[in-house]
Amino acid sequence: MPEQPIFYPVLNESYAVQIARDWNVKADGAGYVTRFEVRRDFIEAYPVQQAGGRDHLEYWIPAEDLAAFNAAIVGPIAVVAEFR
Repeated sequence: MPEQPIFYPVLNESYAVQIARDWNVKADGAGYVTRFEVRRDFIEAYPVQQAGGRDHLEYWIPAEDLAAFNAAIVGPIAVVAEFR
């Protein structure tokens, strides 16, 4: 989102569903859960962050690193859930 200086990819689907369904729908009218893989040599530079509950695990990728993050995605990006 343009107003956030950090991209927050999460590490588990249940947390992604919670964000998409409970937060994004209220804020934006829709929420999507995607699944993708990122090269290990890229993502290892960012520590896993715990954002609240024990299952709320995510990476904090600074906006200025987003192009490199996108280039480190391996394979397809799949939409696994949609909420409206």
